[in-house]
Amino acid sequence: MTWQPEIDELEQRKQLAYLLGGEERVQRHHDRGRLTVRERIDLLLDDGSFRERGVLAGRAEYEGNELRGVTPSNYVMGIGKINGRSVVVGGDDFTVRGGAADGAVGGKGVHAERMALELELPIVRLVDGTGGGGSVATIESIGRTYVPSNAAWPILAELLATVPVAAAAMGSVAGRGVAQAITTHFTVMIRGQSQLFAAGPPIVQRALGQTIDRDELGGSHIHVYESGAVDNEAENEEDAFRQIARFLSFLPDNVSKLPPVTNCDDPVDRRDEELLSIIPRDRRRPHDIRQMLSMILDRDSSFEIRRHYGPGLVTFLARLAGHPVGVMANDPMFAGGALDAAGADKMMKFVDLCDTFNLPVVNFVDQPGFMLGEGAERSGMLKRGVRAFVAINQAKIPWATVLVHRAFGMAGAAHQNHTRWNYRVAWPSGEWGSLPIEGGVMAAYRRQIEEADDPDAVRKEIEARLSALGSPFRTAEAFNVEEIIDPRDTRPLLCEWVELAYAGLPKIAGRKARGMRP
Repeated sequence: MTWQPEIDELEQRKQLAYLLGGEERVQRHHDRGRLTVRERIDLLLDDGSFRERGVLAGRAEYEGNELRGVTPSNYVMGIGKINGRSVVVGGDDFTVRGGAADGAVGGKGVHAERMALELELPIVRLVDGTGGGGSVATIESIGRTYVPSNAAWPILAELLATVPVAAAAMGSVAGRGVAQAITTHFTVMIRGQSQLFAAGPPIVQRALGQTIDRDELGGSHIHVYESGAVDNEAENEEDAFRQIARFLSFLPDNVSKLPPVTNCDDPVDRRDEELLSIIPRDRRRPHDIRQMLSMILDRDSSFEIRRHYGPGLVTFLARLAGHPVGVMANDPMFAGGALDAAGADKMMKFVDLCDTFNLPVVNFVDQPGFMLGEGAERSGMLKRGVRAFVAINQAKIPWATVLVHRAFGMAGAAHQNHTRWNYRVAWPSGEWGSLPIEGGVMAAYRRQIEEADDPDAVRKEIEARLSALGSPFRTAEAFNVEEIIDPRDTRPLLCEWVELAYAGLPKIAGRKARGMRP
């Protein structure tokens, strides 16, 4: 006598679960150009690495004691590998109740989150559903209403402080699903396929009388370019998974470990001649910041985050001599690189990310100051800017600053924490002060200029006199900047620094006093 009958029943139940919402609903899902949840997990993970948990969870139908059918839980989760590293992954099955939370069984989603927290493994969420019961029709099925709650919130916060959390919005996501999608370190949306909103178009139409389609209400062009709720945009599902894998490749499994160092075939002593002229002498001409960074960072190592939000500040995960680093730089192509409200939010989240996971930061500074004008003031730029500056001063990670051009005013002063030691160098193209000379002259010498017979000539004479005093070498004489370097030496010097920085990382590894701000 064996247990073969039970093994046969086990296999039968698995096969029923693998049918998801049924052939018709799966076909409809495919017809919309979308993969099923298990197809997505297989595409995300290394071949054959997925070990599912809770495959039998579902709502069964019996005739007597005989199983007649199963509607599987619409949440699939387990452990697999991405580029050989273990991760927890969970995804909504849209073919069962549209991925709504009441289609899950037995708290599988919370189980996956706890598993990632206890095992201290990264977690990837493939979100394709709504929160709550998904529909007020649930009231009729359970015979009552309920007070909204989310017992998973403490776990979500703990995860942000402990392990890398990434998510992809795979379709229309509302309610609690939005919290799952954006309470992360990195979130990606798919252009034309995914949307995020507090409530969908039918509710908006009923509440506000506004007729709007899903993409107009919460498409990637809203949340990647305007609201900043989502980090990156993907062309399709495969691109979304590729971006998640790339993001995770720079980070350790958890905050107690160091970022993964890889072999580097890019010479650490590489000196690019173009760096000598990358900053134009004509102050009105901007430079190409991405071209500049490509000459300094390890070749083909950069992964840009939030390119379209707060574009005056660029943020990359990259490598120096194979060592992962966070990179910030001002982009003069956008409002001269001035710091605005969106850029401040972007800076704060990026610094928090690097500090949480022990990534040293390199800041390439060309900061003309805060954005000017009524719109900038109304946006809360100053308050949000100060919050970003606090994040910099709370960070404990090694920090390198390269003053490539301008550093003016309060925003310019926030290029590093000045109460601790940082590795700082400047290029001969550096300019700094409380205000740019051209603007500051009119503020400081206004009466003298206005009372002159030839105000324009007097203004130009004062500007020329002060510009002669603005040489970075005079600042170096006072040791107000530690070192001025040949721009071509930037990569070799930073590669030396990063080795020293990583040697000291074990002292700061582990949970920080405060968790990551989502």
